Amino acid sequence: MTGIEDYTRQYGLVRKIDAYGYLDYLNAHPEAPRKHGKIVLVTADTPLKASRGEGKTTTTIALIDALRARGIDATAVLRQPSMGITAAGSKGGASGGGKASLTHPELIDWGLCGEMAAIEAAQNLLVSFAEKAVDEGKLDTVLVPRVSEVPSRSLRKVVVDAGKNNVAERVVLTPTCELMQIVVLSRSMDEIAERVAAMIAGTKDGKPVKFGEFTDLWRITGILGDAVKPALTETVNGSPVYVHGGPFANVSIGIPTLVSVELACALHDVVIVEAGYGADAGAQKWLDIACREYGAQWPSAAVVVTRATTWRDDPALQWRYPFHVQRLEGLNIPTFPLINLWSGEDDQIDALRATAKDLKFREPIIGNLFRDGGAALAPQLDAFVDVLGVGDGKTPASPDSHKGMPLIDDIHWVAGNAYGVPADRVVKRDGFDESLAQAEQLCADAGFKLDDLALVAVKSPATMTDNDAAPADERTVTLKKVEVHAGAGLVQVNLTTSLTTPMPKIV
Repeated sequence: MTGIEDYTRQYGLVRKIDAYGYLDYLNAHPEAPRKHGKIVLVTADTPLKASRGEGKTTTTIALIDALRARGIDATAVLRQPSMGITAAGSKGGASGGGKASLTHPELIDWGLCGEMAAIEAAQNLLVSFAEKAVDEGKLDTVLVPRVSEVPSRSLRKVVVDAGKNNVAERVVLTPTCELMQIVVLSRSMDEIAERVAAMIAGTKDGKPVKFGEFTDLWRITGILGDAVKPALTETVNGSPVYVHGGPFANVSIGIPTLVSVELACALHDVVIVEAGYGADAGAQKWLDIACREYGAQWPSAAVVVTRATTWRDDPALQWRYPFHVQRLEGLNIPTFPLINLWSGEDDQIDALRATAKDLKFREPIIGNLFRDGGAALAPQLDAFVDVLGVGDGKTPASPDSHKGMPLIDDIHWVAGNAYGVPADRVVKRDGFDESLAQAEQLCADAGFKLDDLALVAVKSPATMTDNDAAPADERTVTLKKVEVHAGAGLVQVNLTTSLTTPMPKIV
């Protein structure tokens, strides 16, 4: 009988799985054994600083170890981090820590599963095709940026053929690029090819030109061979973990690939999905993009991670963590607060539980996960396991799509629901209306409507509004510019007045 091992091969110290092939096999053979795993969304408080994590990956790893210790077949799906930010030390990595770690963290943190390099090369090849099209008179401008895995201020804006064609170009980080978004959201190689063909390469005489109009794209989908295959690794305690997709929920979608999550659901009873940064970033995008617009499974439960210091030590920002927990509960997602203790904080547990009770939270899960790993969580998961209903065959339905909703209305909806800012305090910076009009015209000329694209909020990872420390009735969200990613089916809107991406420090 055909099984998952027939679609798995060794790739260095990890294994790569042909997820598209295996899921196609299951769809063609309904009699084949498969599971229907439930999704648990792990997200976090908004961090005090953009360069600081709250411990989502450490929590995710500890959580699956704890569930498996209780006899539940659990796994996790993590994102491949960006080497320039995680490995260079600007923030935590994507492989946990201490007793809640992966067996080969260096493979994850340094991008050695291969997808980042392959996607970087593929999108840069697309840009080379666009540059050649300028030389051949097929394009006047290039709209798709080059990508780099390591941030560089000097590459943020460049000019090609200075003195000749003077074609302006940009360079963005690999996980933020449109090709990464396409890989994350696609469920087959054919879909990837169709979406790449629909990418807008540039303009000719002011009109958009798609890559499919002037280039043969088999070269791109053939570079991507191993990049579209999830990597299978494990925790130090032997729990399976899948790694696939891009980070950066502040400037992109920051979620694992949909195919890796569906693969994991076919093989396990509980699948922990970790989304980037805070609940206002990656969790918002899993729910409102992956689930509402792309058919991903709505979570059966959520865990919101915080540190004791993030939650309580800045009075002006204390509102954020309860806001996140209550927002997810308001979406009918059973939501569990999890406080990730650091060394020397064990004496705060009683006070933390009392505060959680005052806020009418579910019973919080508290532990030093770096020191104790899953052993800290296993005795605290009775209520969590009860709400999951493992094995009952029931999964929640996703709410309605926002497709067709006017973009401004969608922005107002996200600002109100995910950031707590009403529509009358969503303000426009000078130039926003012009950017919006240009995006609408670009879409119209390309044959589709801007309002049919899914909204990606591009913002600082360390703030939900322009100033989270302002009084509640004074908080605003500023709209800055609009950028169309036609192939991915997304429209990016820059929000808030702060920076979006930290530059790395070297450690």
